[in-house]
Amino acid sequence: MAPLTTLRVGGPARYFVEARSEAQLTEAISYASRRRLPLFVLGGGSNLVVADEGWPGLVLKVALPGMEYEGEGDNTIFYAAAGENWDDFVGLTVSKNCAGIECLSGIPGTVGGTPVQNVGAYGQEVSQTIFKVRVLEIATGKIRELGNAECRFAYRTSVFNTTEHSRYIVLEAGYRLKQSGQPMLEYADLKKFFAEASRPPTLQQVREAVRKIRRDKAMLLVPGDDDCRSAGSFFKNPQVSQAEAARIRELADQRAPEKTLPQYPGQSGLVKLSAAWLVEQSGIPKGYARGPVGISRKHALAIVNRGGAVASDIVALKDEVQKKVFNLWGVRLQPEPEFVGFTTESVGTR
Repeated sequence: MAPLTTLRVGGPARYFVEARSEAQLTEAISYASRRRLPLFVLGGGSNLVVADEGWPGLVLKVALPGMEYEGEGDNTIFYAAAGENWDDFVGLTVSKNCAGIECLSGIPGTVGGTPVQNVGAYGQEVSQTIFKVRVLEIATGKIRELGNAECRFAYRTSVFNTTEHSRYIVLEAGYRLKQSGQPMLEYADLKKFFAEASRPPTLQQVREAVRKIRRDKAMLLVPGDDDCRSAGSFFKNPQVSQAEAARIRELADQRAPEKTLPQYPGQSGLVKLSAAWLVEQSGIPKGYARGPVGISRKHALAIVNRGGAVASDIVALKDEVQKKVFNLWGVRLQPEPEFVGFTTESVGTR
């Protein structure tokens, strides 16, 4: 499965199907059910670490095509099938001068994966604009539509990767965007990029800026660049209580007085800390190497395959980073990627 993932690691699948229609998808699920094969649903492979042993059952790659839009003004609706390339979809919405997901440009993967993880970047999350998700219930074969509230979106989570994990397959997502809306310029990188602009940037200019910023951080897939051979940000920004944030801030003032610990408002009154800052201030700088794996030279949160790495190499570096951050700061970093073919104990995701 390694060639199907951006990290380029992972052993073989016993069976593999690429479904380009809902009929093919349901047929593959039925095949797996009849033979009691474990089923894994694959999208763009951009947020996965696949075990060296591979997958003992059926890997079902969702490649459903199709994009369309309707309406106008504040109620412009876009529909995209799960197999469509996410960045192509963002490009379509921007080309129609519709605001709402322009800051999510350049993120690898497919449309189907975005509601699962509630993908977000530069001040936007898909939960802000998704109004429904069309899904297939694996056990019954029934097709349902879940509204935004039913998806129970939170920071990098939804029902699809928490309480209802493995219950549904995303078929299509519907987005409500704003025609002729203003682009979002909330994050420091974007503000800095346009600081000397004489007029407010267009949606297209913001899209291009985001893609450039991501490329400069090796977070845009560029063939031949080993800093891009990653699963994106490997760790979530931790969210802690106000009291815990104060403790860590005081510790940071003692240990790294010349470095300011970034903190942001989190959910439900929590404080969001910068995982990248914690990693770098734990003695793991950009460019850190551990045999065939390392930390990107451009992004402190990206674990990269320098060439010839296997999944166990990725996990070993993950464990090292988590241990150092916890020992120094008392913060447990949680991985963002999904681990496929591992036991919970072998990857220590909790």
